[in-house]
Amino acid sequence: MRLRRPATGSILVGMKPARAATRRYLPGSPFNTPPVVRPVKEFAVGDQVTHDRYGLGRVLGADESGVFVDFGTQQERISAPYTKLTKL
Repeated sequence: MRLRRPATGSILVGMKPARAATRRYLPGSPFNTPPVVRPVKEFAVGDQVTHDRYGLGRVLGADESGVFVDFGTQQERISAPYTKLTKL
């Protein structure tokens, strides 16, 4: 007696597509905490700053979109959100 092989892919025909389960809201879960809102860094003309890439510098100008900093050998405009710029 010979066994018949099913046609290729016929096993998957009867299966339903996988769906992600809906997640319940757990009010006491530590993962539901709101994100921490960090204050926006403010720089004034003349502030001494340090940058992770350019080093030490002094602020020449500042506005709401960025700051203009003199690093000695070069002058760079650093735009908000100032992730690598620290006020000294």
